[in-house]
This record gives sequence, C-alpha cells and structure tokens, in this order.
Amino acid sequence: MAATRLLLRTSVVKSSLTGLTGGVHSSLGSTLLKLSPDCTAKPKAQRRHAAHFTYHPDPVPTQYGPTQKMNLFQSVTSALDNTLASDPTAVIFGEDVAFGGVFRCTVGLRDKYGKDRVFNTPLCEQGIVGFGIGAAVAGATAIAEIQFADYIYPAFDQIVNEAAKYRYRSGNMFDCGKLTIRSPWGCVGHGSLYHSQSPEAFFAHCPGIKIVVPRGPVQAKGLLLSCIADQNPCIFFEPKILYRAAVEQVPTEAYQVPLSQAEVLQEGSDLTLVTWGTQVHVLREVAAMAQEKLGISCELIDLQTILPWDTETVCKSVVKTGRLLISHEAPVTGGFAAEISSTVQEECFLNLEAPISRVCGYDTPFPHIFEPFYIPDKWKCFEAVKRMINY
Repeated sequence: MAATRLLLRTSVVKSSLTGLTGGVHSSLGSTLLKLSPDCTAKPKAQRRHAAHFTYHPDPVPTQYGPTQKMNLFQSVTSALDNTLASDPTAVIFGEDVAFGGVFRCTVGLRDKYGKDRVFNTPLCEQGIVGFGIGAAVAGATAIAEIQFADYIYPAFDQIVNEAAKYRYRSGNMFDCGKLTIRSPWGCVGHGSLYHSQSPEAFFAHCPGIKIVVPRGPVQAKGLLLSCIADQNPCIFFEPKILYRAAVEQVPTEAYQVPLSQAEVLQEGSDLTLVTWGTQVHVLREVAAMAQEKLGISCELIDLQTILPWDTETVCKSVVKTGRLLISHEAPVTGGFAAEISSTVQEECFLNLEAPISRVCGYDTPFPHIFEPFYIPDKWKCFEAVKRMINY
C-alpha cells in the first residue's frame, strides 16, 4: 500500500509540473512570436551571406594583344585551349573532364580536340597522377586534373616519391617535367571538410616540384601556361571561390607570367602584407582600412609561387617596413606562413619593429556552418595590424 501511494503521488506531481511547464512554454512562445515581426510558424529558408571579400580586378593588360571578358574558370579554359592548339602532344585527363569538369574548366575541349586528347579517368587520384608521370616521361605534355585539392592525398606518394624525384633518381637522364597537376583549392562558402582545404604546405616540403596559386583570371592564365611550359612538374591550385566571382579582361592569345616571382600590388612604408590566392583580396581591404582608420601605409605582396618562393621581394619589403603579416586559409600550425616567418626572421631580424604575425585558419578540420568564424577575414587581419603598430 505504501508503494502504491508513492507511485500515485509521483504521477500527480509529474502531471501538474507538465501542465505548468507546458503552459509557460506555450504562453512564452506566443509572446515571442508577437514581439518578433520576422517570426512565423513556418521556418524561413536560410539566406546566403555575401562573400568574405570584395574582388578587385587587375588592370587590363595591354602587352599581350586583344582581350576578352572572362571569369577565372574561362581563363583556365582559354589557357588549356591555347596549349592544345599549339602542342600536338598535349593531353588533358581527370575525373569528368571530358564533360567539361565539375567547374566547367574543360568545357568544349573534347569536342574541339577529340576524345584521345581530352578524356575521363577512373576515380583514382594516384592513378591519374601516375598516368600523368608516365605520359610526361614518354614526351607528352600531360595536364592532369584532381577534382578537388582535398582529394589529392591519395596521389601524395606519386607526387612526392615519383614526380618530384624522377629527374634526380635517373641523374637527369629522364624526367617528368612536362607534367602539370591542376586542382580547385580553398574555401568556397559551403564546402565543409572535404571541399575547402588548402594543402599547399604539404607539398612545399618537397624539392623537385613547383606550387602556384593565382589571384584572378589574368594571372591564372599566364601562370598556368608558365607551369605547362616549365620543365619541372607543377601543381597549380585554383581558388574555386573565384571561378565565377573573379572577372577581368584576359588576353585571348597565349602569354606567360613568370614563376617564383612575387608581385608587389601596392607599395607602402609601415607594414608588409604577404599572401596568395583569394586572401589577396581580403588583404587589399585590410590595407585600405589601415590607411583610412589608422593612417598606416601597407605594402601588399602576392606571393603567387609557393615553391620555390620569392624570398628577395619579401625580405626587401620587410627591410623597408619593419613589420610583416602573413595570412592564408590553411591551419596556422605548419602552414607555409611559418616558413616565410622563419626565413624573414633569419634575414631581417635587426629590421623588425614588431613580432611577425600570422593570421590563418584554426587548427581544426574545416567547418561547415562555422566557416565564417574559421576563415582569416579582414577583421582578424585588421586587429593583427593594430597589434603590430601598437607593439
């Protein structure tokens, strides 16, 4: 009987509490709905926010002949078209490239040049690069596409232990220098873990290859053609967020932009900003903010080639300004900013007015909904500028 009474009492208390909390939640919810004009019973679709940067096009080049309005993926297509037209040994291959590729960079090329020169491969990155090495050794101009830079890791052994070392292991009797590997790279706004990575630092520790990242269509075409013509295997990372966002007047004929040569995009006297790819446009805004809000003159350098990188241009700038900020999307630990920082510290130690600053991605896997908090946006970079100036 005692047990029965205890059970009955517990159920009565529980029911009264349920009614009370239900009433409170119900009335509170109704109140909030009335107070919030944007609240409706039916949830709204989430709105996409603007990009974390404003794209700044390069001036129209005049030294390479007539130009045409192109976005970044069209400038890549133009470079590949020029190569296939001028080099009968050139072949393009990768996952879905015969259909134009997921980003449309090879659209129309199979129809124009034939299925023997532009063709699909199995979903096997190590096979794609391994085939490319063999084709290049045999004398072909091999242009391989890895569909996303995040999926280049299965080909890591082929790139690091085969492509990069082929010339060295044969005493320069053989080489695969006519191999170029293209791959979409970097954050895109919604790519999450497996479609947002920036893996350039993984390969920067490997002598024998070159690594290039363009900032826009004009540079993309010129740098890609330089990679294809270079007598060393090259990895060409293309900022996929810029494929359609970046639009410039691009020369229609073939031209080359030199590798391993950084470009000073804006001269300054107080602080040096170094970056590559999409982050160039973020730091353009930072430089403008520093000038407007702090009266600080920033020198902006686009590194362009990650390996071998242009130490002379960077160090010359730091000697002048005394301060260096490096920014990239990849995680900060072991990122290429660390290599730049170490070199500058060794070469320019007595010229430094403040510790070198790195504003990079966090040491976490790339997030999805939290991407805006992960990326090194202009506000993080601007705060770093203020800390350096006030040091």
